[in-house]
Amino acid sequence: MVRDGIYYGIAAIFLAILLGYFWFPLAILPLLLGAFFLWFFRDPERVVPNTPGAIVAPADGKVTFVGQVIFNGQQVNRISIFLNVFNVHVNRSPWAGKITHVEYRKGKFINAMGEGSSEENEQNIVTVEGGGQTVHFKQIAGLIARRIVFTNQLGETIGRGERIGLMKFGSRMDVFFDASAILKVKLGDKVVGGSTILAIVPVAQPTTNPTRVPTAERA
Repeated sequence: MVRDGIYYGIAAIFLAILLGYFWFPLAILPLLLGAFFLWFFRDPERVVPNTPGAIVAPADGKVTFVGQVIFNGQQVNRISIFLNVFNVHVNRSPWAGKITHVEYRKGKFINAMGEGSSEENEQNIVTVEGGGQTVHFKQIAGLIARRIVFTNQLGETIGRGERIGLMKFGSRMDVFFDASAILKVKLGDKVVGGSTILAIVPVAQPTTNPTRVPTAERA
């Protein structure tokens, strides 16, 4: 479980005890809320594929866009994943390599299902380079999600499927990669963060998860 869930859960339970002292029925709602927080911030282990050139889903959710777009002046593939409040919200790196760019942008909080949210909403943009490929991904806030957490630093080396943060209470992830990639998912597919292969890209050498000591979570 992500530690945020413990904090939210404890706060809700404390409120339940306080309200229950005066009248027990008042404690029911915060108890249910506390249980929801503990469930929402779950962090299950995932089996990360070792297929050379595999780009994996950075989050659990539903594929809402698959196609080619212009990103940073280049034509690339983009896959968008929408996370509803019932999905696991821990995010994972879609690619193994070095973090060469991190950019946080303030923005709106419109519905993350909408196409405009990719550019207009608050977001964190990360670039990972490795195996002769450059992969970008965006953590995009949604209508309810108001906080993006990224736990890594510029210059760090991360493994494919490694935890890199989370987004709270519904959001979206966009992944941008080589236009020549072989796509493995389609519109409407349900994907599992760290495990589902989104696409296969050509690599200069097989990309394996580097051995490293996990970075302590920084919320």
